[in-house]
Amino acid sequence: MQKIEAVIQPSKLDAVKDALVEIGVSGITILEARGHGRQKGHTEFYRGREYAVDLLPKVKIELVVGDDLLEKAIQAIIAAARTGRIGDGKIFVSKIDEAIRIRNDERGEIAL
Repeated sequence: MQKIEAVIQPSKLDAVKDALVEIGVSGITILEARGHGRQKGHTEFYRGREYAVDLLPKVKIELVVGDDLLEKAIQAIIAAARTGRIGDGKIFVSKIDEAIRIRNDERGEIAL
């Protein structure tokens, strides 16, 4: 099993979610986040004053998939989230040793 964490633009959430459901991903967790990467934020004007906006709104998606679905899930996220501009986001993949469903103590991939 593998855990995929993707940090994406908020405007791409619905497209990424739909792409993951289409390939058979059954469960995802979505978190609202703020941060910056290479773009380091930007400046905005509000009521005639300039403000630095250095933490931009992002969405973090977390999902755990079986090894057989890993590459399809990564490609679905990339295809749905890519705009080709700076700030599209990042994907992180890590190994999961165990998954346990609390309701009935199922373990392993069946618990996903």
